Amino acid sequence: MSLTYEDRRKTILDHLELEGKVQVHLLSEQLNVSTETVRRDLDRLEKEGRLRKVYGGAVKMRAELVEPPFLKRAQMMKEEKAAIGKLAASLVKDGETIMLDNGTTTIEILRHLKDRSNLTIITHSVPILVLAMEMFKGKIIFAGGEVNVEYQAATGSITDQLLDQFKVNKAFISVGGISLVDGITDYHLNEAIISRKMMQRAEEAILVSDHTKFGMTTFARVSKIEEISMMITDSGCSKEWIDTVEALGIEVLISD
Repeated sequence: MSLTYEDRRKTILDHLELEGKVQVHLLSEQLNVSTETVRRDLDRLEKEGRLRKVYGGAVKMRAELVEPPFLKRAQMMKEEKAAIGKLAASLVKDGETIMLDNGTTTIEILRHLKDRSNLTIITHSVPILVLAMEMFKGKIIFAGGEVNVEYQAATGSITDQLLDQFKVNKAFISVGGISLVDGITDYHLNEAIISRKMMQRAEEAILVSDHTKFGMTTFARVSKIEEISMMITDSGCSKEWIDTVEALGIEVLISD
């Protein structure tokens, strides 16, 4: 029995979600249809804005190359980020030292740690620093350096050297995109370097991300997916992604 276009469409999009790209000849074999049929399907999906055709196949549409400002991002997927932050905060034990990178999901972790006096937080994020000074009862260490006003964080060699002085229990890392092909990525090279450094200086590197980041690739690579210890996301994350990440030996937690 031959597959309908809707069946083929789902298979193609599922592959794109996980792999980030598809090849005509492989789809032809898997779907048991001609290469001409596959190319017509890719034409239709390109017109729908779901992919971009390239030689021999297609790739997933990339995320916007320019990241929205911090305040605008804070309003996007707000409930999901708050739930992820609450779950992530519940993993932090008294007496621990944690690192928070510069993200609108990691700042939600801080909101749920505000009354925890026996904690130390290290961050390079200006919004997290400002909020911590207003509400956090524990110790705050700001990994200062050259502050980039555009994305409101300290980056560069001074920040990198400061982070090298610490060994912490947990680092909570936010992302621009998560892809099986490209790994964990960020919009900014300097931010990616700092997130990578935080991962290296932590006993556990915990990725916090809402479901919209999965299958996406942004500009600068942070790490391979396999280099994280745990992933926390929301219930909108597909079962295929959860199964794939767990198959890599990474624990996945889903927020309410």
